Formats: sequence, C-alpha cells, structure tokens
Amino acid sequence: MKIKEVDSPKAVVVIIHGAFEHSGRYDWVVEQFNRLGYHVVYGDLPGQGENIGKKKGHIDRFQLYIDTVKDWVGHAKTYDLPIFLFGHSMGGLTAIRLVQTENVPLDGVILSSPALGLKTGPEKVLKVIAGILDKITPRLTLKTGVHSSAATRNQALVKKDDEDPLFVRKVSVRWFMEFEKSIEKANKDKKKYRDIPILMLQSGTDKLVDQDASIDWFNQLQINEKKIKVYEDLYHELLNEPEQDEVMKEIRQFIEGRIKSLTVNN
Repeated sequence: MKIKEVDSPKAVVVIIHGAFEHSGRYDWVVEQFNRLGYHVVYGDLPGQGENIGKKKGHIDRFQLYIDTVKDWVGHAKTYDLPIFLFGHSMGGLTAIRLVQTENVPLDGVILSSPALGLKTGPEKVLKVIAGILDKITPRLTLKTGVHSSAATRNQALVKKDDEDPLFVRKVSVRWFMEFEKSIEKANKDKKKYRDIPILMLQSGTDKLVDQDASIDWFNQLQINEKKIKVYEDLYHELLNEPEQDEVMKEIRQFIEGRIKSLTVNN
C-alpha cells in the first residue's frame, strides 16, 4: 500500500490500476489529486508491479484483488473524510465487484474505461482450451497479446512502457479464467451494485476493452446518481492521453460536486 497525504485534505481517493501495469504509472494522477487537496491511497495488486508474490501475472482468485482494495478503503476510512474509488480498466472491474459484493463506505466511484468486455487477449484457440488447462496446469503462462501502442497515443509513454520491467507480459491460465468470470459476474449482477454515485469515463476509440459493453452496463444501472462521458477520439488510457487535463477536470468536478452535496446534506 502507498499513501500520499496533503495538508488540509478534503477527501481521499483510492486508485486501482489496470491489468498488466502497476501503480508507478499513476504518479501524474496522484500528483493531480494531491494538488486538488485529496489524500491518495493506492498500490500494486497481487501478481502485478512489485507485488508479484510467488508468481508474476498469477492469482488464484479474483477475490484477492477485491480483498486488497477493501484493505485500502479500510485505511482511507481512518481519515474520516469522503472516500472516492477510482478504477481504470481491470481496476474499474475490481471497483464494480467490490461495490457489488462488499459493504464498504464510499461516497463516489469513478470508472475509467472499465473492463466489462474484452477486444484483445490470448489467441482464440487458447481461450477454447483455457478451461481444460485451468484444471491441469493453472499456473501455465500465456502472452497477454496486449501492446502499449493500443492503450495510448502518447508515443513517449509507449516507449517507456515497452522498456518497463514491471509490466506483466504473460499471465497465467487461472488469471485469465478469473478475469473472464469476473466480467461475467459484473454484468450479471448489475442490480447488486449499491446506490453509490458513479462517473464513467469511457474511451470511444478503445482497442482493448469493449466500450459498447461498458456503456450498456452503465445504461442498465439502476441508481439515483450516475454520469457518463465518452471521449470519442481518445484511446483506452484516458489519463495518459494528450487530453489528460480535460479528463482530470471531469473527475474533479464530480468529486467536488459530491463533496458539496455531502456538506449540504450534513
């Protein structure tokens, strides 16, 4: 767990990174949240970044991600401030599953291109036999099939990512199966999403996740306060795109609006 605090904080933001990447790629995002007056709690998920445990790119159960973020939220709770959950891609999926399955204190959820359907991944033939391999050799690793150039138009960052030793280039069969199952559950359990205000920011030129699946999930969500913003020309990693300031402005407006609403209601 990493913690970045500020003087006179107004809220706490818990950041959940996406698949294959790590928390170090969110330095700019953390700086922006700190500049706005928010504490930040974040870190590397199990099997990712520097939290590789016994095997890089492997988890036994997706629940490990949920439990990890639940601990981060638990720490955020100690500040006695409004808590906002920000999840990108698989981090967005984790945030959704956390809200659907756990009674954690949250004042708002921000989803960035959440993984509610996939466009890329292991070869189709491997998908077919993944269920068999999962029973025989769940730790067998497969190439992710994901390239940084599909995630962002920021070529300097693409080059940096290609040389980043913390990036996960292969994942286990079990990881893939758990990821797919969690996507299915997130879509099936829409009605279990608790009534927590949500802001969904979706890439309109997403080469990694199925934006239509995300938008469909959002449209079927039955809660009192929700907003979606689709950035038609931006790639998957919205906060790494040249228009990152515009995206961060949308997030700030959502958080500040929620803080104001909480203050009025209290």
